[in-house]
Amino acid sequence: MAFTAKDVKELREKTGCGMMDCKKALTASDGDMDKALDFLREKGLAAATKKAGRIAAEGVAYAVSDDKAGVILEVNAETDFVAKNASFQEFVEICAKTILKENPADLDALLKCKAFGKEITVDEELKEKIYKIGENIKIRRFQRMEGVTADYIHAGGKIAVLVGFDVDPAIAAKDEFKEYAHNVGMQIAAMNPQFLDRNSVPEDVVEHEKKIASEQAAASGKPANVIEKMVVGKVNKTLKEICLVDQAYVKDSSLSVQKYTEQVAKELGGKITIKEFVRYEKGEGLEKRNENFAEEIKNLVK
Repeated sequence: MAFTAKDVKELREKTGCGMMDCKKALTASDGDMDKALDFLREKGLAAATKKAGRIAAEGVAYAVSDDKAGVILEVNAETDFVAKNASFQEFVEICAKTILKENPADLDALLKCKAFGKEITVDEELKEKIYKIGENIKIRRFQRMEGVTADYIHAGGKIAVLVGFDVDPAIAAKDEFKEYAHNVGMQIAAMNPQFLDRNSVPEDVVEHEKKIASEQAAASGKPANVIEKMVVGKVNKTLKEICLVDQAYVKDSSLSVQKYTEQVAKELGGKITIKEFVRYEKGEGLEKRNENFAEEIKNLVK
């Protein structure tokens, strides 16, 4: 079956693949559009398999909310350049919307879900993106929260935050609450709290802080009763720094986050409680790619 330049153009528009790849696919498929699509998907699978071992530590942290739930996720690529690619960003949004709709239990379940707005699975969409973009791409992690949530994204996806609140929906719908929730997200992004409140801090973490404080205080040579007070003061200071609700509010250091929350709740005539939060920082804990452009150019011209 013969094909025309118009067919190549149509296939390119459907897939986003290069003109030459589309021409090869139509040639291999005798001009059959459906077979050409399958051909490109198979190529995508091969490309994904080939690139699977390559380090992907760039990408974006992303969060989004609707009136029923919120999602935070991290999707990695090999380079920061690709993270800014519109096709990559579209894939991240598709993943987030799929998680919102389907509520998959884990990454394996997500990959098997039908991609939001598509007729293929997330796994198939991922492989197509790898083929089109030419880099290894990995969905690293995600979390979904039910109820009233707020999302915050810092520096174009370097940090993403998702916060869950216990609040009356009527209050949550107000602009003043949305501004407050945005500010709490910004607080978490900027100050990186490790826990929600003191009750959330594991006992072993508290004991570890006590041990460090005791060693530091003992070195001062002061009396035992003074050392005891120094240890209590040091541990309390540390807990204040690592617990969200006890942190000094970044936009008004005279208030703690808890006091700021209570102030907004009073103004809105209700009660607001921060239930939980998740903060993702792009690439945290991942091995970074060792770039050596001089060596790369040298290898290319051999």
